[in-house]
Amino acid sequence: MDLPQYETLQLEMPEPHVLVVRLNRPHVSNALSTQMGRDLHAVWMHLTAEPGETRCVVFTAAGEKAFCGGGDLKERHGMTDAQWRHQHEIFERAFWAQLDCPIPIIAAVSGHAFAGGLEMVLASDFAYGLAAARFALTEVTIGIMPGAGGTQTLPRVVGERRAKEIILTGRPFTAQDACDWGILNRVFETREALTEGVMETARTIARNAPLSVRQAKRSMHFGLQMDIRTALRFEIECYNQLVGTDDRREGIASFNEKRKPVFKGQ
Repeated sequence: MDLPQYETLQLEMPEPHVLVVRLNRPHVSNALSTQMGRDLHAVWMHLTAEPGETRCVVFTAAGEKAFCGGGDLKERHGMTDAQWRHQHEIFERAFWAQLDCPIPIIAAVSGHAFAGGLEMVLASDFAYGLAAARFALTEVTIGIMPGAGGTQTLPRVVGERRAKEIILTGRPFTAQDACDWGILNRVFETREALTEGVMETARTIARNAPLSVRQAKRSMHFGLQMDIRTALRFEIECYNQLVGTDDRREGIASFNEKRKPVFKGQ
């Protein structure tokens, strides 16, 4: 399968249906540049419009030090207000596209995730991390504030009071803190264990019926933005779209025939 090429990202499909999207600016702690914003927007939109064989994404980063250190402040140095706003519009579109991507995205955080880097983790469906990694939303320490979803995604994960402490102090916290507060689902002591753990989870998701996975994600993602009665109605609309699929028939047939299902996303 030919994968799209991007200037600041590296894509690979190490096994069927699992796509690895890797931030690839390790020489600058994978800092978020204008081009990286464009590339991230492009890859998430491509997966939304043309997922192809992809059933799960592992979102990670190159290098030993950082997942992403946040915005590229060297690139931003000397920008006019208009240039800053123009760049940030690109970032906003990229993060919104990630949040709305129908394919499950698991962040594998093998290094520090600060500012926009942590917001990328929060925009993923869930995350695993290395024990040595550190996390922070540091924007208030340099005269701005989180603007790629952090003030909205973080409180939804950790609660309002904890989010206020994290954002208003700008202080770093540990991977174990991140796990205790719900930002990470699991913590691993080594990179090898992290890679093995995240790939096993991605593999498990990819084995399931892809239309079912996408509809379940859609129901949770949008349903949480509704009142409970509307969300329950929305869930049923998502459910009913699966009744007429070949995968639903295959799932029931394989159960009764005592064999593993072969899902085709149809």
